[in-house]
Amino acid sequence: MKKAFLLVFILLLSFSLFGCVNGGIQSPLDKEGQPKEKPQQTDNDKAAVASLVEKFGSRLKKVSLQAPKDIVKKSMQENYGDVVSPSLLAEWVNNTQNALGRVVSSPWPERIEIQRIEKMSDSAYDVKGQIIEITSVEMANGGAAAKRPISLGVAKVENRWMITSVKLGAYQETDATVYRNIQYGFSFSLPKTWKGYSIVTTQWEGLAIGSSQIVETGPLISIRHPQWTTDNPRQDIPIMVFTLTQWNSLQQEKFHIGAAPSGPSELGRNASYVFALPARYNFAFLAGFEEVEDILKNNPLQANDS
Repeated sequence: MKKAFLLVFILLLSFSLFGCVNGGIQSPLDKEGQPKEKPQQTDNDKAAVASLVEKFGSRLKKVSLQAPKDIVKKSMQENYGDVVSPSLLAEWVNNTQNALGRVVSSPWPERIEIQRIEKMSDSAYDVKGQIIEITSVEMANGGAAAKRPISLGVAKVENRWMITSVKLGAYQETDATVYRNIQYGFSFSLPKTWKGYSIVTTQWEGLAIGSSQIVETGPLISIRHPQWTTDNPRQDIPIMVFTLTQWNSLQQEKFHIGAAPSGPSELGRNASYVFALPARYNFAFLAGFEEVEDILKNNPLQANDS
């Protein structure tokens, strides 16, 4: 009995030593007889890739592609240098039309929302997502002014994950309603209930001080609610457009607009124009004037120089 017990003990000890000699406890094998990858390592890689893409997305708004080339180059190196591969970064610096960043002041790229991460090899991943663009309205209320699909190639460069390729898709429809004026360079964000709005363009008139002589004129652009009718008019959103010279003259009281004791209030400006709200624009208290007041509280007008 003792000999049998001793024999079993020796056999067990031999198997144990054999396992240690061959690298200890073996990992489970796959269908081809090869050790399976440790899932923890793959999970860690995916988390690192996701963090890299999110970091890149948060920096897009910091790189203004409309700035002079030397400033764009410096900004890219500061914001993209640790997340974009040197070869792709050099390509963007040499041709900013292919680069990612902030094209206009509003809307701007706020983040990248990741939809899928696919492993291509031990050192390469493909990431699908969308760039979320917002204005001050979405910043206050949530949502997106625009969405654009993006596909990113991520690979290990000198033993660190970096973005090596980028491909953009076409913009997608969103719930946001935005009026964009290319002629004067501004956009105006509206609630989705204003979808189908119309634009009415007239003129504002500036009168000489102490007389009724018209000495200055300029565009008055009114955004009109889709439910506006002749029988049941609603409150428009009027936007006056001034050249910088006209606006400075108005502030210096070289002319006046209307009989109101106060002048128009500035909504925004770019390098060429000032956009303003007429004084007493809602004196008639038309239907919807409260909604217009709420819209204006969220700084919906964004000026740009494109």
